[in-house]
Amino acid sequence: MEHTTNVETGLFAELRKLSPKVTGGLLRMRQEAYRDASVAAKYKLLTAMAISIAIRCEPCIRAYVKMAHAKGVSQDELIEFLEVAMTMQGCPGEEWALKAYAAYKECIDGRSGLETPACCKNDDGSQTDKEGA
Repeated sequence: MEHTTNVETGLFAELRKLSPKVTGGLLRMRQEAYRDASVAAKYKLLTAMAISIAIRCEPCIRAYVKMAHAKGVSQDELIEFLEVAMTMQGCPGEEWALKAYAAYKECIDGRSGLETPACCKNDDGSQTDKEGA
């Protein structure tokens, strides 16, 4: 049984149109937070992935793994962050870390399993975001 998110149902897009300043602000905040600066973006994304494991948000895990992969994260880097997440969460952390590792393997294998929408859309912005600026 698949989990349907608000992004899939179009509610997120509708809310973005009704509240462009706030939802656009959230998107701009993510863009700023996950940029390369003193700390490389891939490490910030891996941190977000580890937090997503801790809060058990599978769509977020998949989204942050995909974005970290796109930023060039290595398997060794991913594994070290998974180890931190597992250390902080114990046995449940292992189960959720496995979800992140599976998503990473899909990325390196070029499989399309990462089409699952995130519960928090981490895109580069849209017309709605520009209108809400």
